[in-house]
Amino acid sequence: MLRRTLGVLATAGALLLTAVPASATAVEPLPRAHAHNDYEHERPLLDALDHGFTSVEADIYLVDGELRVGHDPEDLRPGRTLQSLYLDPLAQRVRHGSVYPRSRQQLQLLVDIKNNGAATYTELDKVLRSYRKLLTTYHKGRVKPGAVTVVISGDRPRDLMAAQERRYAFYDGRMADLGQGDPGLIPLISDNWTNHFTWTGAGEMPAAERDKLRQIVATAHRDGQRVRFWATPDTAGAARDALWRELIAADVDHINTDDLAGLAAFLRANDGKREAA
Repeated sequence: MLRRTLGVLATAGALLLTAVPASATAVEPLPRAHAHNDYEHERPLLDALDHGFTSVEADIYLVDGELRVGHDPEDLRPGRTLQSLYLDPLAQRVRHGSVYPRSRQQLQLLVDIKNNGAATYTELDKVLRSYRKLLTTYHKGRVKPGAVTVVISGDRPRDLMAAQERRYAFYDGRMADLGQGDPGLIPLISDNWTNHFTWTGAGEMPAAERDKLRQIVATAHRDGQRVRFWATPDTAGAARDALWRELIAADVDHINTDDLAGLAAFLRANDGKREAA
């Protein structure tokens, strides 16, 4: 009797987990919303999708042949992999057409390689090949859009990636790459906010820094690239709101946060004002 009861509960639990992503189907996607260290949420990927996020970040280590997800080596667990937490759930969703039903909005999966850059990327390339039907791909100078675009950050083997005739992932550039074009390799320019700006939301943003921010975005967009900053304030309050408003006004493509509900609410209340202004 106990075994039968446990079996029923396990089946019910499995059905519940399968149904969880459906809660995001009515959510309007938020093109600027990026989930920093997404895997630290209670339900990696799924919590972000339920809030409408269109970019999520996962740190990976190559350990015993697995692409394990975690911030630090002590966080890693067998079976807690990029496939189980991200690629398999995304493949299940995209079977129905797109990550967000009734929307052509792509999802960016930012994969931050934490160890053994070339070896980890080589294993990742093999893994991604199995998911190629849902991915944006590169082949001999041509980019074919897919529902999910994988971008490699962290320990990025640039020469190895640039030499590939066919790729299932792209390279996360830095400010030094700005103005060099090549969105077929580098569709995204990311950098540490504090390396380029002194303003962190208190008072008015200095005019020179506002101009610098808008020039960075304009240059990237001219070259078909997107812009993201990390290390921006992420504690709820006036300073964070002020900085997020400046990022929206400058048309920065991805706003970084660990606070899914906070950014989702902010964007739904504020992002449309840029177009209306």
